[in-house]
Amino acid sequence: MAQELKSKVAIIGGGPAGCMCAYFLQDKFDVTVFDKNSPLKTLLPTGGGRCNLAHAEYDFKELAKNYPRGEKFLYSVFSRFSTADTIDFFEKIGVKTYIQPDMRIFPVSNSAKEVRAKFLNSIKKVKFIKEEVLRINEGFTLETDSGAYKADIIVISTGGHSSYSMIEKTGHNIIEPRPALTGLRTKENFSSLAGVSMNGILFTHKGISGPVIYKISSQRARDNFPYKLEFDLTGDIDLQKELNANPHKSIKNLLTEFVPKSFAEFILDRLNINPDEKCHMVNGFVRDKIIDKLRHFNVTVTGTVPDGEVVTSGGVDLKEINPKTMESKLIPEIYFCGEVMDIDGFCGGFNLQNCWSTAYVAAQAVLEKAFSC
Repeated sequence: MAQELKSKVAIIGGGPAGCMCAYFLQDKFDVTVFDKNSPLKTLLPTGGGRCNLAHAEYDFKELAKNYPRGEKFLYSVFSRFSTADTIDFFEKIGVKTYIQPDMRIFPVSNSAKEVRAKFLNSIKKVKFIKEEVLRINEGFTLETDSGAYKADIIVISTGGHSSYSMIEKTGHNIIEPRPALTGLRTKENFSSLAGVSMNGILFTHKGISGPVIYKISSQRARDNFPYKLEFDLTGDIDLQKELNANPHKSIKNLLTEFVPKSFAEFILDRLNINPDEKCHMVNGFVRDKIIDKLRHFNVTVTGTVPDGEVVTSGGVDLKEINPKTMESKLIPEIYFCGEVMDIDGFCGGFNLQNCWSTAYVAAQAVLEKAFSC
Protein backbone atom coordinates (compact mmCIF):
# COMPACT_ATOMS: atom_id res chain seq x y z
CA MET A 1 0.00 0.00 0.00
CA ALA A 2 1.33 3.45 -0.96
CA GLN A 3 2.69 5.54 1.87
CA GLU A 4 0.93 8.90 2.27
CA LEU A 5 3.35 11.83 2.15
CA LYS A 6 2.72 14.59 4.66
CA SER A 7 4.02 17.00 2.06
CA LYS A 8 1.91 18.20 -0.80
CA VAL A 9 4.83 18.77 -3.13
CA ALA A 10 7.19 16.06 -4.35
CA ILE A 11 10.30 17.29 -6.16
CA ILE A 12 12.01 14.65 -8.27
CA GLY A 13 15.70 15.59 -8.51
CA GLY A 14 17.84 17.18 -5.82
CA GLY A 15 20.17 19.19 -8.05
CA PRO A 16 20.40 22.99 -8.31
CA ALA A 17 16.93 23.44 -9.85
CA GLY A 18 15.18 21.04 -7.49
CA CYS A 19 16.72 22.54 -4.37
CA MET A 20 16.03 26.09 -5.58
CA CYS A 21 12.38 25.21 -6.07
CA ALA A 22 12.29 23.55 -2.64
CA TYR A 23 13.71 26.71 -1.04
CA PHE A 24 10.85 28.87 -2.28
CA LEU A 25 8.17 26.31 -1.34
CA GLN A 26 9.38 25.14 2.07
CA ASP A 27 7.60 27.81 4.12
CA LYS A 28 4.17 27.03 2.67
CA PHE A 29 4.43 23.29 2.03
CA ASP A 30 6.12 20.27 3.56
CA VAL A 31 8.38 19.58 0.61
CA THR A 32 9.94 16.20 -0.16
CA VAL A 33 12.85 15.87 -2.58
CA PHE A 34 13.61 12.49 -4.17
CA ASP A 35 17.07 11.75 -5.53
CA LYS A 36 19.17 8.60 -5.70
CA ASN A 37 22.26 10.75 -5.03
CA SER A 38 23.13 13.28 -2.34
CA PRO A 39 21.43 16.68 -2.78
CA LEU A 40 23.35 19.31 -4.75
CA LYS A 41 26.09 16.81 -5.57
CA THR A 42 26.07 18.05 -9.18
CA LEU A 43 26.90 21.57 -7.99
CA LEU A 44 30.36 20.57 -6.78
CA PRO A 45 32.19 20.27 -10.14
CA THR A 46 30.67 23.43 -11.64
CA GLY A 47 33.10 26.18 -12.57
CA GLY A 48 36.01 23.83 -12.02
CA GLY A 49 34.99 23.44 -8.38
CA ARG A 50 34.68 27.21 -7.90
CA CYS A 51 30.94 27.27 -8.75
CA ASN A 52 30.24 29.69 -11.60
CA LEU A 53 26.85 30.79 -10.25
CA ALA A 54 25.73 33.10 -13.03
CA HIS A 55 26.81 35.57 -15.73
CA ALA A 56 26.71 39.34 -15.25
CA GLU A 57 24.25 40.07 -18.06
CA TYR A 58 21.25 41.96 -16.70
CA ASP A 59 19.22 42.45 -19.88
CA PHE A 60 16.99 39.36 -20.05
CA LYS A 61 16.88 39.27 -23.85
CA GLU A 62 20.67 39.56 -24.12
CA LEU A 63 21.03 36.88 -21.46
CA ALA A 64 18.71 34.55 -23.38
CA LYS A 65 20.89 34.82 -26.50
CA ASN A 66 23.37 32.53 -24.77
CA TYR A 67 21.05 29.53 -25.05
CA PRO A 68 21.17 27.66 -28.39
CA ARG A 69 18.02 25.83 -27.28
CA GLY A 70 15.37 27.74 -25.31
CA GLU A 71 16.17 31.40 -26.07
CA LYS A 72 12.63 32.71 -26.59
CA PHE A 73 11.14 30.34 -24.02
CA LEU A 74 13.38 32.00 -21.42
CA TYR A 75 12.29 35.60 -22.09
CA SER A 76 9.44 35.57 -19.58
CA VAL A 77 11.45 33.37 -17.20
CA PHE A 78 14.43 35.75 -17.00
CA SER A 79 12.16 38.79 -16.82
CA ARG A 80 10.78 37.32 -13.57
CA PHE A 81 14.01 36.03 -12.03
CA SER A 82 17.12 37.76 -13.33
CA THR A 83 20.85 37.65 -12.76
CA ALA A 84 20.40 40.35 -10.12
CA ASP A 85 17.85 38.16 -8.36
CA THR A 86 20.35 35.29 -8.38
CA ILE A 87 22.99 37.44 -6.70
CA ASP A 88 20.44 38.64 -4.12
CA PHE A 89 19.39 35.07 -3.38
CA PHE A 90 22.91 33.88 -2.68
CA GLU A 91 23.70 36.96 -0.60
CA LYS A 92 20.60 36.16 1.44
CA ILE A 93 21.79 32.63 2.25
CA GLY A 94 25.27 33.90 3.13
CA VAL A 95 27.17 33.47 -0.13
CA LYS A 96 28.92 36.67 -1.16
CA THR A 97 29.83 36.93 -4.82
CA TYR A 98 32.18 38.78 -7.16
CA ILE A 99 32.31 39.33 -10.92
CA GLN A 100 35.35 38.37 -13.00
CA PRO A 101 36.49 40.54 -15.95
CA ASP A 102 34.86 37.97 -18.28
CA MET A 103 31.53 38.64 -16.49
CA ARG A 104 31.36 35.26 -14.78
CA ILE A 105 29.97 35.41 -11.25
CA PHE A 106 31.62 33.33 -8.51
CA PRO A 107 31.37 33.06 -4.74
CA VAL A 108 34.06 35.10 -2.95
CA SER A 109 35.24 31.83 -1.40
CA ASN A 110 35.72 30.27 -4.87
CA SER A 111 34.33 27.12 -3.29
CA ALA A 112 31.42 25.06 -4.61
CA LYS A 113 31.57 23.13 -1.32
CA GLU A 114 30.80 26.30 0.61
CA VAL A 115 27.92 27.16 -1.70
CA ARG A 116 26.48 23.67 -1.30
CA ALA A 117 26.78 23.76 2.49
CA LYS A 118 25.06 27.13 2.82
CA PHE A 119 22.40 26.19 0.28
CA LEU A 120 21.57 22.99 2.18
CA ASN A 121 21.49 24.95 5.43
CA SER A 122 18.85 27.22 3.91
CA ILE A 123 16.48 24.33 3.12
CA LYS A 124 16.40 22.54 6.46
CA LYS A 125 12.60 22.34 6.38
CA VAL A 126 12.81 20.10 3.30
CA LYS A 127 12.75 16.31 3.60
CA PHE A 128 15.13 14.31 1.39
CA ILE A 129 14.47 10.72 0.38
CA LYS A 130 17.44 8.95 -1.21
CA GLU A 131 15.50 6.85 -3.70
CA GLU A 132 15.16 6.87 -7.48
CA VAL A 133 11.68 7.58 -8.85
CA LEU A 134 10.94 5.03 -11.57
CA ARG A 135 7.38 5.89 -12.48
CA ILE A 136 4.60 8.38 -11.82
CA ASN A 137 1.38 6.41 -11.60
CA GLU A 138 -2.23 7.54 -11.62
CA GLY A 139 -3.24 9.57 -8.62
CA PHE A 140 0.31 10.98 -8.46
CA THR A 141 1.74 7.91 -6.80
CA LEU A 142 5.51 7.95 -7.11
CA GLU A 143 6.96 4.49 -7.55
CA THR A 144 10.61 4.36 -6.49
CA ASP A 145 13.25 1.65 -6.34
CA SER A 146 12.31 1.13 -2.69
CA GLY A 147 8.64 1.95 -2.28
CA ALA A 148 5.69 4.13 -3.29
CA TYR A 149 4.58 7.60 -2.19
CA LYS A 150 1.62 9.85 -2.91
CA ALA A 151 1.77 13.57 -3.66
CA ASP A 152 -0.56 16.30 -4.84
CA ILE A 153 1.93 18.34 -6.87
CA ILE A 154 5.04 17.10 -8.65
CA VAL A 155 8.07 19.09 -9.80
CA ILE A 156 10.48 17.26 -12.10
CA SER A 157 14.05 18.60 -12.00
CA THR A 158 16.15 15.56 -12.80
CA GLY A 159 18.76 17.32 -14.95
CA GLY A 160 19.90 16.46 -18.44
CA HIS A 161 21.18 12.91 -18.01
CA SER A 162 18.51 10.66 -16.54
CA SER A 163 14.84 9.95 -15.87
CA TYR A 164 13.72 10.49 -19.46
CA SER A 165 12.17 7.03 -19.53
CA MET A 166 10.14 7.88 -16.44
CA ILE A 167 9.00 11.15 -18.02
CA GLU A 168 8.10 9.52 -21.34
CA LYS A 169 5.78 7.16 -19.47
CA THR A 170 3.72 10.20 -18.48
CA GLY A 171 3.13 10.92 -22.18
CA HIS A 172 5.62 13.75 -22.62
CA ASN A 173 7.81 13.99 -25.71
CA ILE A 174 11.57 13.89 -25.17
CA ILE A 175 13.91 15.60 -27.64
CA GLU A 176 16.80 13.15 -28.00
CA PRO A 177 19.60 14.21 -25.62
CA ARG A 178 22.96 14.92 -27.23
CA PRO A 179 26.24 16.12 -25.67
CA ALA A 180 26.92 19.86 -25.61
CA LEU A 181 29.79 21.91 -24.14
CA THR A 182 32.15 19.10 -24.99
CA GLY A 183 35.43 18.40 -26.75
CA LEU A 184 35.28 17.17 -30.33
CA ARG A 185 36.81 14.07 -31.86
CA THR A 186 38.48 14.72 -35.23
CA LYS A 187 39.48 12.76 -38.29
CA GLU A 188 42.82 14.55 -38.24
CA ASN A 189 45.49 13.25 -35.84
CA PHE A 190 46.61 16.05 -33.53
CA SER A 191 48.59 13.84 -31.13
CA SER A 192 51.78 15.78 -31.80
CA LEU A 193 49.95 18.96 -30.71
CA ALA A 194 48.34 17.51 -27.56
CA GLY A 195 48.34 20.21 -24.89
CA VAL A 196 48.93 23.09 -27.31
CA SER A 197 46.45 25.94 -26.97
CA MET A 198 45.89 28.87 -29.32
CA ASN A 199 42.99 31.20 -30.09
CA GLY A 200 40.75 29.40 -27.58
CA ILE A 201 41.41 26.01 -29.18
CA LEU A 202 43.13 23.23 -27.24
CA PHE A 203 44.54 20.33 -29.24
CA THR A 204 44.20 16.90 -27.64
CA HIS A 205 45.11 13.28 -28.38
CA LYS A 206 41.54 12.74 -29.56
CA GLY A 207 40.83 16.00 -31.34
CA ILE A 208 40.12 19.56 -30.20
CA SER A 209 38.78 21.15 -27.04
CA GLY A 210 38.84 24.49 -25.20
CA PRO A 211 36.43 27.44 -24.80
CA VAL A 212 35.89 28.07 -28.52
CA ILE A 213 35.25 24.40 -29.18
CA TYR A 214 32.80 24.07 -26.27
CA LYS A 215 30.74 26.87 -27.77
CA ILE A 216 30.86 25.34 -31.25
CA SER A 217 29.89 21.92 -29.87
CA SER A 218 26.87 23.53 -28.25
CA GLN A 219 25.84 25.44 -31.37
CA ARG A 220 26.15 22.32 -33.51
CA ALA A 221 24.95 19.75 -30.97
CA ARG A 222 22.04 18.73 -33.22
CA ASP A 223 24.19 18.36 -36.37
CA ASN A 224 25.05 14.94 -37.75
CA PHE A 225 28.65 13.74 -37.97
CA PRO A 226 30.93 14.22 -39.76
CA TYR A 227 30.97 17.97 -40.30
CA LYS A 228 33.70 20.45 -41.23
CA LEU A 229 35.10 23.36 -39.23
CA GLU A 230 37.40 26.09 -40.52
CA PHE A 231 39.52 28.44 -38.41
CA ASP A 232 41.52 31.55 -39.26
CA LEU A 233 44.75 31.30 -37.26
CA THR A 234 46.71 34.02 -39.07
CA GLY A 235 46.31 36.59 -36.29
CA ASP A 236 48.10 39.86 -37.09
CA ILE A 237 50.94 38.29 -39.03
CA ASP A 238 52.05 39.96 -42.28
CA LEU A 239 54.14 37.04 -43.49
CA GLN A 240 55.83 38.77 -46.44
CA LYS A 241 56.87 41.68 -44.24
CA GLU A 242 58.29 39.27 -41.66
CA LEU A 243 60.14 37.26 -44.34
CA ASN A 244 61.74 40.45 -45.66
CA ALA A 245 62.73 41.58 -42.15
CA ASN A 246 64.30 38.22 -41.19
CA PRO A 247 66.06 36.89 -44.31
CA HIS A 248 68.51 34.64 -42.46
CA LYS A 249 66.07 33.16 -39.95
CA SER A 250 64.58 29.72 -40.62
CA ILE A 251 60.92 29.67 -41.57
CA LYS A 252 60.19 27.49 -38.53
CA ASN A 253 61.78 29.97 -36.12
CA LEU A 254 59.97 32.85 -37.79
CA LEU A 255 56.56 31.20 -37.44
CA THR A 256 57.34 30.30 -33.84
CA GLU A 257 57.23 34.01 -33.03
CA PHE A 258 53.51 33.98 -33.86
CA VAL A 259 52.31 30.43 -33.10
CA PRO A 260 53.51 27.66 -30.72
CA LYS A 261 56.64 25.87 -31.95
CA SER A 262 54.98 22.47 -32.25
CA PHE A 263 52.14 24.02 -34.27
CA ALA A 264 54.63 25.69 -36.63
CA GLU A 265 56.32 22.31 -37.10
CA PHE A 266 52.94 20.65 -37.66
CA ILE A 267 51.94 23.14 -40.36
CA LEU A 268 55.25 22.93 -42.21
CA ASP A 269 55.24 19.14 -42.06
CA ARG A 270 51.72 18.98 -43.55
CA LEU A 271 52.80 21.32 -46.35
CA ASN A 272 56.04 19.40 -47.01
CA ILE A 273 58.10 22.53 -46.37
CA ASN A 274 61.62 22.22 -44.98
CA PRO A 275 61.40 23.81 -41.50
CA ASP A 276 65.04 24.93 -41.74
CA GLU A 277 64.50 26.78 -45.02
CA LYS A 278 65.86 30.32 -44.71
CA CYS A 279 63.30 33.08 -45.07
CA HIS A 280 65.05 34.67 -48.05
CA MET A 281 64.59 31.36 -49.89
CA VAL A 282 60.83 31.24 -49.32
CA ASN A 283 59.16 32.25 -52.59
CA GLY A 284 55.65 33.61 -53.13
CA PHE A 285 54.17 30.17 -53.82
CA VAL A 286 55.42 28.71 -50.51
CA ARG A 287 54.45 31.88 -48.63
CA ASP A 288 50.90 31.64 -49.96
CA LYS A 289 50.67 27.95 -49.02
CA ILE A 290 51.55 28.80 -45.43
CA ILE A 291 49.12 31.72 -45.25
CA ASP A 292 46.34 29.68 -46.83
CA LYS A 293 46.86 26.86 -44.32
CA LEU A 294 46.73 29.28 -41.39
CA ARG A 295 43.77 31.21 -42.75
CA HIS A 296 41.81 28.10 -43.69
CA PHE A 297 42.75 25.58 -41.01
CA ASN A 298 40.22 22.84 -41.70
CA VAL A 299 39.10 20.18 -39.24
CA THR A 300 36.74 17.24 -39.77
CA VAL A 301 34.64 16.51 -36.69
CA THR A 302 33.64 12.86 -36.28
CA GLY A 303 32.16 12.82 -32.75
CA THR A 304 32.30 14.21 -29.23
CA VAL A 305 34.65 13.71 -26.30
CA PRO A 306 33.10 14.30 -22.85
CA ASP A 307 35.70 16.63 -21.36
CA GLY A 308 33.74 19.84 -20.80
CA GLU A 309 30.90 20.70 -18.46
CA VAL A 310 28.32 17.94 -18.11
CA VAL A 311 25.56 19.47 -20.24
CA THR A 312 23.24 18.03 -22.85
CA SER A 313 21.02 19.51 -25.52
CA GLY A 314 17.60 17.89 -25.62
CA GLY A 315 15.07 16.97 -22.96
CA VAL A 316 11.39 17.59 -22.37
CA ASP A 317 9.83 19.27 -25.41
CA LEU A 318 9.28 22.96 -24.62
CA LYS A 319 6.06 22.93 -26.64
CA GLU A 320 4.56 20.89 -23.81
CA ILE A 321 5.50 23.35 -21.03
CA ASN A 322 3.95 26.73 -20.18
CA PRO A 323 6.88 29.21 -20.04
CA LYS A 324 5.00 31.46 -17.60
CA THR A 325 4.50 28.72 -15.01
CA MET A 326 6.72 25.74 -15.96
CA GLU A 327 3.57 23.62 -15.69
CA SER A 328 3.00 20.75 -18.09
CA LYS A 329 0.41 21.48 -20.77
CA LEU A 330 -0.47 17.79 -20.76
CA ILE A 331 -0.86 17.02 -17.06
CA PRO A 332 -1.92 19.74 -14.58
CA GLU A 333 0.09 19.89 -11.32
CA ILE A 334 3.26 18.53 -12.94
CA TYR A 335 5.98 21.15 -13.31
CA PHE A 336 9.45 21.11 -14.86
CA CYS A 337 12.58 23.15 -14.13
CA GLY A 338 16.28 23.12 -14.97
CA GLU A 339 18.18 21.10 -17.54
CA VAL A 340 15.57 18.33 -17.77
CA MET A 341 13.89 20.59 -20.32
CA ASP A 342 15.20 21.14 -23.86
CA ILE A 343 17.24 24.14 -22.72
CA ASP A 344 21.02 24.45 -22.68
CA GLY A 345 23.41 27.37 -22.51
CA PHE A 346 27.05 28.15 -23.20
CA CYS A 347 29.84 28.06 -20.60
CA GLY A 348 29.86 30.95 -18.18
CA GLY A 349 27.14 30.34 -15.59
CA PHE A 350 24.27 30.19 -18.07
CA ASN A 351 23.15 26.65 -17.30
CA LEU A 352 22.93 27.34 -13.58
CA GLN A 353 21.01 30.54 -14.29
CA ASN A 354 18.48 28.43 -16.17
CA CYS A 355 18.14 26.26 -13.06
CA TRP A 356 17.70 29.20 -10.65
CA SER A 357 15.21 31.07 -12.82
CA THR A 358 12.98 28.20 -13.98
CA ALA A 359 12.88 26.81 -10.43
CA TYR A 360 11.72 30.16 -9.09
CA VAL A 361 9.01 30.46 -11.74
CA ALA A 362 7.80 26.92 -11.06
CA ALA A 363 7.69 27.55 -7.30
CA GLN A 364 5.80 30.83 -7.70
CA ALA A 365 3.29 29.13 -9.99
CA VAL A 366 2.69 26.40 -7.41
CA LEU A 367 2.24 29.02 -4.69
CA GLU A 368 -0.05 31.23 -6.74
CA LYS A 369 -2.21 28.33 -7.83
CA ALA A 370 -2.50 26.90 -4.31
CA PHE A 371 -3.39 30.17 -2.61
CA SER A 372 -5.59 31.69 -5.28
CA CYS A 373 -8.35 29.21 -4.49
